[in-house]
Amino acid sequence: MAKEKAQARREHLDRMRAEQRRKQRRAALLMWGTGGLIVVVLVGVVGFYLVKQARETSLDAVTSAKYEGGQHVWAKVAYKETPPVGGQHHNNWQQCAIYDKPIHSEHAVHSLEHGAIWITYRPDLPKAQLDALTEVASSTGQQDYMLMSPFPNLPSPIVVSSWGHQLKLTDAGDPKLGAFIKKYQNGPDTPELGATCGGEAAVTTTADQAPLPPEPTGQQQSPMETTSPTPGESQQ
Repeated sequence: MAKEKAQARREHLDRMRAEQRRKQRRAALLMWGTGGLIVVVLVGVVGFYLVKQARETSLDAVTSAKYEGGQHVWAKVAYKETPPVGGQHHNNWQQCAIYDKPIHSEHAVHSLEHGAIWITYRPDLPKAQLDALTEVASSTGQQDYMLMSPFPNLPSPIVVSSWGHQLKLTDAGDPKLGAFIKKYQNGPDTPELGATCGGEAAVTTTADQAPLPPEPTGQQQSPMETTSPTPGESQQ
């Protein structure tokens, strides 16, 4: 009788141990399964974010044109693009800054030749959009190589240009704007990389304030092309 009771106890203990092991296996499987699911979800979220970010900052819509630098003139120029991205331009360049009135394209193109980005927008752009655009222009890239001005009859509410490259946008908050600035400001296609967008020869007036400067006569001299030691450092 005692042997039977002892045997029964052993069998009961064995069953309890077996059940405990099954519970531990189920807990382990559940833990690893949940952990694996979390990893899969995280990988999926990160992958989705990267794909979304790449799509939002894609510059596939950028149009490009090939222009030779150094085509300095004193007359008004009829440009192919609106706004222009290269070609002939005035001997004087535009002081890189944010303007609230249109500037002469001939001056702006000269600034593009020096590595500037030119952000243009329709004069009737809503104030909220204009404020957002101004924030981007004043906080992205190198400020001494940044131009911004209204431009009548644009093909899009906002157009951002560099020498030979242009992107049309409808929203000032579009991440493509910042991506364009970072890629093309003082980019490899800049004909006169390192030339300043400031200095004594830079024009600081808007188109309604002064006409294009005429060709010098007599002892007057053409503006000298000056360079900056390091693009992006402010000129004194």
